[in-house]
Amino acid sequence: MPAEPTFGKTIQLFLVDGKPSSLRKATIHGWTGLLFVSGASAFGELTARDEVARTGIYILSGPDPDVLGSTRVYIGSSNSVAERVKQSALERVFWETAITVTTSDDDLSKGHAEYLEARLIEITAQAGRTSLDNGYHPDTSRRRLPEADVANMEQFLSNLRIILPVIGLDMLKPQPRAVSQADTPVEERTTGDVQFEIRHKSGVKAIAVEEDGEFIVLEGSEALTGTGYVQQSYLGLKGQLITDGVLIQHGVDRLRFVKPWSFNSPSAAAAVVLDRNSNGRAEWKVKGSKQTYHDWQQMTANSKM
Repeated sequence: MPAEPTFGKTIQLFLVDGKPSSLRKATIHGWTGLLFVSGASAFGELTARDEVARTGIYILSGPDPDVLGSTRVYIGSSNSVAERVKQSALERVFWETAITVTTSDDDLSKGHAEYLEARLIEITAQAGRTSLDNGYHPDTSRRRLPEADVANMEQFLSNLRIILPVIGLDMLKPQPRAVSQADTPVEERTTGDVQFEIRHKSGVKAIAVEEDGEFIVLEGSEALTGTGYVQQSYLGLKGQLITDGVLIQHGVDRLRFVKPWSFNSPSAAAAVVLDRNSNGRAEWKVKGSKQTYHDWQQMTANSKM
């Protein structure tokens, strides 16, 4: 059977005070879900909104104090989101952004909100992109709802998967196949992917693939160390990868990736591999050729015109 057609979504982002740093309101056209996003400076405005006093869920997010470059989140639910999010914010010092999720017609029940809370915690834990500040992980199977309500809440979650990355939070996004299926051979989990390589004059070699906007350096790749270059941007990230056991010592002047790692750009990956700030668009080349990542990207874009 032919694949079902996919359609675009209209996301409306409203700046309440007309400033990017102020309270933001986010909705998807045709969906009753209603999100408000604030930093600490607009938190009072957030909790004063009538919509936030309704039943729903909330997320507090910020830098993980224990893992450099990572995000920590706390997920909660309440019959009055405004009251509960204020209490949770006082109890946690890591957060920089507060997100509340209610509905425009106030049709979420306590059972709905608790189901969404449990599923969000479950999906976030499975995705493994952010660390959870929740000490207790509710059992989704115990959140008993009528079958129709479960279907409605799963549809609600599918819209959250779309809108949360737009406001800067990737906590529900699954890991790329090249990372999540690390127990299967590289050839199987990268089938159909273009492979990129760095072959340095020192003999260091690295292989990477791109998937859904992420640049993944595969296990077995090598990285230089102790080159003496001043590296401002990604030195901390490389140190964290060593601490976390992603990179291990491999010879005198190099490290080795023992697991695949997803970077947010080819340049971040090249900087870690070459131990210096690098233009990844020029350093990475299509495997077995002299075509740079930049040239490959341009060629790919032109072929779709």
